[in-house]
Amino acid sequence: MITTLLVANRGEIARRIFRTARQMGLATVAVYSDADVQAPHVREADQAVRLGPAAARESYLNVAAVLEAARVSGADAIHPGYGFLSENAEFAEAVMAAGLTWVGPPPSAIRAMGLKDAAKALMIQAGVPVTPGYHGENQDPAHLAGQAEEIGYPVLIKAVAGGGGKGMRKVERAADFAEALGAAKREAAAAFGDDRVLLETYVARPRHIEVQVFGDAHGQVVHLFERDCSLQRRHQKVIEEAPAPGMSPEVRAAVCAAAVRAAQAVDYVGAGTVEFIADASEGLRADRIWFMEMNTRLQVEHPVTEAVTGQDLVEWQLRVAAGEPLPLAQDQITLNGWAMEARLYAENPAAGFLPSIGELEHFVLPDDVRVDTGVEAGGVVSPHYDPMIAKLIAHGPTRQAAARRLAQACGEVQVWPVRTNAGFLARCLGEPDFLAGEVDTGFIAARQDALALSPDPSPAVLSAAAQGLLSQTPTSAAEPGGPWGALTGFRLNASPQTSLRLYRDGAAMDAPLEAGPLSADVLLDAAGAIVVFEAGEAYAFSGQAPAAVAGEGPAGDGAVISPMPGKVVAVAVAKGDKVVRGQTLVTLEAMKMEHALTAAFDGVVETVSVSVGAQVSEGVVLARLAPAA
Repeated sequence: MITTLLVANRGEIARRIFRTARQMGLATVAVYSDADVQAPHVREADQAVRLGPAAARESYLNVAAVLEAARVSGADAIHPGYGFLSENAEFAEAVMAAGLTWVGPPPSAIRAMGLKDAAKALMIQAGVPVTPGYHGENQDPAHLAGQAEEIGYPVLIKAVAGGGGKGMRKVERAADFAEALGAAKREAAAAFGDDRVLLETYVARPRHIEVQVFGDAHGQVVHLFERDCSLQRRHQKVIEEAPAPGMSPEVRAAVCAAAVRAAQAVDYVGAGTVEFIADASEGLRADRIWFMEMNTRLQVEHPVTEAVTGQDLVEWQLRVAAGEPLPLAQDQITLNGWAMEARLYAENPAAGFLPSIGELEHFVLPDDVRVDTGVEAGGVVSPHYDPMIAKLIAHGPTRQAAARRLAQACGEVQVWPVRTNAGFLARCLGEPDFLAGEVDTGFIAARQDALALSPDPSPAVLSAAAQGLLSQTPTSAAEPGGPWGALTGFRLNASPQTSLRLYRDGAAMDAPLEAGPLSADVLLDAAGAIVVFEAGEAYAFSGQAPAAVAGEGPAGDGAVISPMPGKVVAVAVAKGDKVVRGQTLVTLEAMKMEHALTAAFDGVVETVSVSVGAQVSEGVVLARLAPAA
């Protein structure tokens, strides 16, 4: 019997678990780092305990601090959420050794599925098909390069430990293998403390299909159907849905049965997800779907399964952890309609999806779909954690209905000055091929230029910006009935002004002046700019031409500048090196991802100002190029 639940996590997942815990009458305990003192999950819990400084390794990943928080709060159970310690077998064992209830699978199952190479060997024994490749222990770079040649290019390098696309690289040709291997190993070591990798054949048209499974301590294992997570960018899921488009009843039965066998092979208890890769070049076929890995935790995308089954998966977790049998038998679990989830990230698609950090001065999310978020207006997006700020989940009777509803919801997002991918999400959901179910993991990459770049401001946006700027006139001038308030663009001895000169990103444009109510949502920024929201995009305008900044170099002056705070993990050039446009110069790690900073033109490296391991702030010059002679 659980009475007091500590959630060893933060943000939206902590809030989501607390919601179900409260409904079940459980007391709740939050934990937090110094960066999260004012976070909503801290305020909403019955108790909150500080773990340590902002860095995750000193707070949310500090096992001793989490266990001490459970002791001082009187918690008798710990739910790890996802990420952080959720798939750490040692942590699970420590929780159980402390006499607490662990809301998760047995440590033995976590270990069995935690290393991809060992897990695949186990799956072969269980009769679960696996992707062809190299899963051996020899990590010598020359040996791995030889194995890649045997598999045949393109190949996929994947970290043995962990998941989420970290430590993963697609390699098209032998000449690129060494560099890709090094990058994958660095990323894997930083994310999981283990730089070992495996190699797999690269599937030409891959679909990412995963099955939600659930087991109890009484030997029962069921599935709650499949999800499709094929819409990805850099192996990070962007939009997820349930069920999978194009999935026939026969193929569904085969893949779900394979997922159940996988869970049974490790005596699984609790919520888990068995992930498969499908070769969709000829549609979804049972003989072209292979096991990839098993995530031994609740998934970020679990709400879509909840929407189509009507079940609360967190409640299932808590009941199973308390020793109860599964709430439903397999034949009692039904599939109803379609659900989609979009991950709203604090990032700027137009700037290469660079993470965006800072205060959420203006933060408005839609209210007609399910929204799971860990932040609120006035909060801060920190550089210390994942940049996901919300999940938007829509349900409908059909796939098209769910997509339309979710696209509309994404278009209603208003966030400033932090940038988001809301407009990008809306464009993905409205893309004709997506609506037709023609999806694979390369969908976004093939259309990235069109999807990532925000469209030019529409006439409605320009008009709203012009009206907004005019509304900033002094109060005496704008009084209703006053001599200025009744005139738009008034000038002596001239025709009435019909447009207003605006500036956006340094470019001038003329906005039509139209009478009547504003045609779009307008915000006056603290810096004096007018921000207009439309279709998930935030357009910022000024009424004055930008002034030149003293000492500012001309465009393309060769400075390679850090776009955010982060850690330098690789420096690929030295002073005097010749480089070509697009060549990687410095690699920065920030917000759990690596970001390659490249040459803007062909040239010669004049200076390199940083070394590997350096912590840098936003705006720091990392290197400088001179044009080629």
